[in-house]
Formats: sequence, C-alpha cells, structure tokens
Amino acid sequence: MKPRTRARALALQALYEIDMSNHPPADVYKTRLEEMTLTDDLAEFSRQIIFGVLPLTNDLDQLIARYAPEWPLDQIAAIDRNILRVALWEFAAYRETPIKVAINEAVELAKQFGSDSAPRFINGVLGALADHEHELQEILKNKTAEIAAKTEL
Repeated sequence: MKPRTRARALALQALYEIDMSNHPPADVYKTRLEEMTLTDDLAEFSRQIIFGVLPLTNDLDQLIARYAPEWPLDQIAAIDRNILRVALWEFAAYRETPIKVAINEAVELAKQFGSDSAPRFINGVLGALADHEHELQEILKNKTAEIAAKTEL
C-alpha cells in the first residue's frame, strides 16, 4: 500500500470507529497511530483528515444526500459512508488533493475495507459528486469558515 494510502486507511479506520462507537477522537487517533507506524508527515495527514472530516460530518452527509440522491444515506454501509466523507472532504474542503486522486484513493480503500460491490458504488457516488465539484467546494469553504469562527471565540 502506498504511504498516503496507508495514512488514509488509518484515518478511515479511526473515523469508522468514532462513527460506530462514539469513542473520543483524540484517543482513537492515538491508538491507531500506535498500531500503524507512519512518518510524522503521514501521521499529520491522517490527523488532518480525521479532524477535518469530524466537524463537517453532517454537512458532508447532507451534500452526499443532495447530490447523489439515488443512494440514501441510511442505506449506505458505515464503512462506505466514511470513505465517501474522506474523499469528499479531500477534494471539496481540503482542496489539496486532485479530484481524480481522491476518487482513486477512495476506490482503493473500498477494495480493501468494503464489500465486493463497494468499489463500483464508491466510484459511482463520487462521480455524481464530482459533477458538482466547484459548488461543493464553495459550500464547504463557507462551512469551514463558520466552524473556524466558532472555535476562535
């Protein structure tokens, strides 16, 4: 597995655990880092994903539901939902990952962690979202600014 893919895998596992168990994010991240050795820069990338996705989880889910309505969120497997959140966050909020890379990485994670049909499903949903890339970026830019303003108070 490529180094950045390993970092994404760590973030995905942490987000999945947090989603399913409601464990404290910092504790989950620390435990995952102890289980998977990453260089400092890759550990930081994982941290950015986890703590970038978490405050936007509801917004990411709403965008997935709005722009990919043929896939109801309550019917999406938890691991797939978290893969979608990571990819959407990467290309629409973080904006340092090209959309094709985010989609390819999400499909790779789906192959590793999802069901047999997960890679096609992830690719389809992200393809639908990719058609609205600039709109999604604008929405998440505003949400990220709101969250930053609240945390500065």
